[in-house]
Amino acid sequence: MSAEVFATVAGIALACALVVGALALLTLRLLSRWSLVMQVVVVAFATIASVVSGTFAVASLMYLSAHDLNVFYSVAVVAGIVSLVMASVLGRSLARDNRYFRAAAASIGRGESVISPDRHTSTEFASLAGELAATADRLAESRKREERIETSRREIVAWISHDLRTPLAGIRAMAEALEDGMAPDPERYYGQIRGQVDRLSGMVDDLFELSKIHAGALQLNLERVALYDLISDTIADLAPVALAKSLDLRFEGERGLTLQADARELARAVGNLVMNAIQHSPAGSAIVVSVTPHVDGRAVISVVDAAGGIPERDLGRVFEAGWRASEPRTTSAWGTGAGQSGGGGLGLAIVEGIVRAHAGQATVTNVENGCRFELLLPQHPLG
Repeated sequence: MSAEVFATVAGIALACALVVGALALLTLRLLSRWSLVMQVVVVAFATIASVVSGTFAVASLMYLSAHDLNVFYSVAVVAGIVSLVMASVLGRSLARDNRYFRAAAASIGRGESVISPDRHTSTEFASLAGELAATADRLAESRKREERIETSRREIVAWISHDLRTPLAGIRAMAEALEDGMAPDPERYYGQIRGQVDRLSGMVDDLFELSKIHAGALQLNLERVALYDLISDTIADLAPVALAKSLDLRFEGERGLTLQADARELARAVGNLVMNAIQHSPAGSAIVVSVTPHVDGRAVISVVDAAGGIPERDLGRVFEAGWRASEPRTTSAWGTGAGQSGGGGLGLAIVEGIVRAHAGQATVTNVENGCRFELLLPQHPLG
């Protein structure tokens, strides 16, 4: 075939393809609201029509025999029918995937889980379906987490409101008695008022600390801390309280462990655990605070009491703000104290927040006649 003939054939084929393509695009625009199956069929038909029209135009100019044209048309018709059937099947598969994705999007909007079917039209659609299912699971978990947080917030407001009433009512009653000159022992009333104010101040301090933890604004002043010194100071501060309840508060474990930590915040976390143990332990029992090295290089501070343990169903909620056990321990519901100040169910949430700020982990497990709280702390929290 000469170059001139090849150019002529190519030009005719291009012209026919452009005309058919333009008509196909116009048809697709008109059918934009129709089903995906119809649009795929139009694309397949346009492909066959381009080949047939180009061949017919070239044959007319080159004066091919009628027999050859009939043979070509027969082949083209058969190929066209097969192509249209295949396009229809592909279109139905795409439409099925489209229905699945629409249903999946609606399910995600309703907060329901999404199950990815075993088969899809293509690997890309299968990957997209898998990602949608994973997204639905993440959103469902996020909704559950938000519900838990909202429940926790409502519990905090409820418990704080409850715990504020008692000291405020006491202060009001004593103030009125002093004002009316009805107090038999004014000096004792002054001391009690000061004690109630200290309790309220502690609750406000706990709320402020928890708000900083939740906002991610807790700033640590890291320094080299000797854990034995820190814990022995905490035990010494709380020993009179333990002694008043006839409790054996003691330290066990290694004395040479040190780590990078904020001494003030870490002492607060340990103090909260020890104070909670004191509040709920029966008279004559022991509270053991210990420090041991962990196999992964972390230091472990543990507080073990004999206060009756925590119901298994509540173990996962122990460190939630405002949580209180569904069943009482030896003396009262665990977690009601906010550390050394008491009130609001914030103490253990503050412990967990402080430990998390140190890149550590707070855990709780039941042991014989009580439970064991552990603070797992890395040597270098920012490293």
